[in-house]
Amino acid sequence: MTEPQTDAAPPDMAAAAEQFASIAERSQKIVEDFLESKKEEGLHDPDPLKIGGAFMELTRQMMADPARLWEMQTRFWSDYADLWTDTARRLTGGEAAEPKIAPEAGDRRFKDAAWTDNAAFEFIKQSYLLASQHIQKSVAETEGLDDHTAHKVEFFTKQWIDAMAPTNFAATNPEVLRATVETKGENLVNGLNNLLTDLERGKGKLAIRMTDDSKFEVGENVAASKGSVVFENDLMQLIQYAPLTEKAYRTPLLIVPPWINKFYILDLRDSNSFIRWAVSKGHTVFVISWVNPDSKLADKTFEDYLIEGPLAAMDAVERATGEQQVNMIGYCLGGTLTACAMAHLANSGRADRVKSVTYFTTLVDFENAGDLCVFIDDEQLKGLEQRMAKHGYLEGKDMANTFNMLRANDLIWSFVINNYLLGKDPFPFDLLYWNSDATRMPAAMHMFYLRNMYQRNLMVEPGAIDLLGTPIDLGAVEAPTFILSTKDDHIAPWKATYSGTQLYGGPVKFCLSGSGHIAGVVNPEGSEKYGYWTNPKNPADPDAWFAGAKQHDGSWWPEWHRWISRKTGGKVDARQPGDGGLDVIEPAPGRYVKVRATD
Repeated sequence: MTEPQTDAAPPDMAAAAEQFASIAERSQKIVEDFLESKKEEGLHDPDPLKIGGAFMELTRQMMADPARLWEMQTRFWSDYADLWTDTARRLTGGEAAEPKIAPEAGDRRFKDAAWTDNAAFEFIKQSYLLASQHIQKSVAETEGLDDHTAHKVEFFTKQWIDAMAPTNFAATNPEVLRATVETKGENLVNGLNNLLTDLERGKGKLAIRMTDDSKFEVGENVAASKGSVVFENDLMQLIQYAPLTEKAYRTPLLIVPPWINKFYILDLRDSNSFIRWAVSKGHTVFVISWVNPDSKLADKTFEDYLIEGPLAAMDAVERATGEQQVNMIGYCLGGTLTACAMAHLANSGRADRVKSVTYFTTLVDFENAGDLCVFIDDEQLKGLEQRMAKHGYLEGKDMANTFNMLRANDLIWSFVINNYLLGKDPFPFDLLYWNSDATRMPAAMHMFYLRNMYQRNLMVEPGAIDLLGTPIDLGAVEAPTFILSTKDDHIAPWKATYSGTQLYGGPVKFCLSGSGHIAGVVNPEGSEKYGYWTNPKNPADPDAWFAGAKQHDGSWWPEWHRWISRKTGGKVDARQPGDGGLDVIEPAPGRYVKVRATD
């Protein structure tokens, strides 16, 4: 650790007193705002996630087998005693032993050299990792729990373990201790100010800033690709992008993004914009920009999203270009809706409207949908309905917090350390700006989606869901299909998305990208990051697919383009927005995307 600078000027006590007086005044106002918000909400459930009952059941099952519990404890204390012996030897001048346990690959919490070079911090690190390992193993090995309760307690045990990491506390984080010495505690005062600012933004609830929002403006340096809104309804605006080539493929490309987030994840900067790249390859690109709904749209259903989303967009694209057929891309929840649209078209005799379909990280089989399932049970869904009843929608920050919990160390605790303990301002990062630009979810649509897809998994049962008078049968979808999944996806686990290869009735190409739900998709041509895997065969077992897959370097984008370019119908003169049967309404990215959930 860095020694204190003895020649530095003493702290300005008058300035410090003034700062703390300001902090006290702001803190009081935050508490008042928080209490007022609770009064407005009325009675609320102190355990909306129903964690207490799950852990009570865990405790009951553990206590039912005291011999097993004793074995778990003995195993931990044996490993801990070995660690203490190794540490004592090192502290008395002996050679450092091989670590009893090391962080998992990709765990960046312990990257500071002091966690290895300093015996005390090495002991703290290994003590934490050993305790974490034994706690998680004890929970996982407890018998007698049903699958859902077991999954829930394992997930929230991991949340608690992550929260208790020594990196999250000033006294046990060497980087924070160094900063405190070097700045005479200014980092902690700055961190407290950052904390209060975030509490003020959240009206008493913590709203962690992940990036410097002031450095971004939608339509200026994100979502800035040139184009025009050419159609709109209650739920979406349709953007047609200006061409970058003299000739364009005949068949237009229609992208259906999720409405959990905003479409511009596919149009962040010129260098990583999938939309701009697709236009540069000669596609006439149309993108749905979903509305950020308010209480007036509370009764909008999943069927409404189908009618006013992809079905309305296809009709609008035909009017704009004269082409009846489109190539479609659906992303995440937008992909689930696209799959429903494909099945609806197939079962209503209009399958020829879509020449091919591509899915980005899309679930249609929700049986093994990952950690999001811990939030889906009858008790929690009833509580969610009650919370949405007042305004008619789910707050954007509630959905964002849920997704952040899936990667808590990266999306929660890293910012606690940077913003509050180190007292630094968050770094400008376009992807995190997009991640913080949350959207609301209409109550009627959201409950249909959660109950019928996540909870009951009805999409895999032909005819179990009826939309617009047609049964949804994915086996009736015969259009060529490209499925893009990502290896480290916490939201749509790739082995769950792989099920689509066995469900669709037509030819399916499955491609697996490295990284996760966002970075694995937004991985532009020319990038040497992540790589991807392909396999011409689609065995029923995803592990068998991966065992026979070939790994490729770089981006999957060119792989997709080789596939889609054979389904585009030749070239025509490039189309300008407004030249066809639809007039320009306003420049891209339009009004809808600029409405923030905090407005």
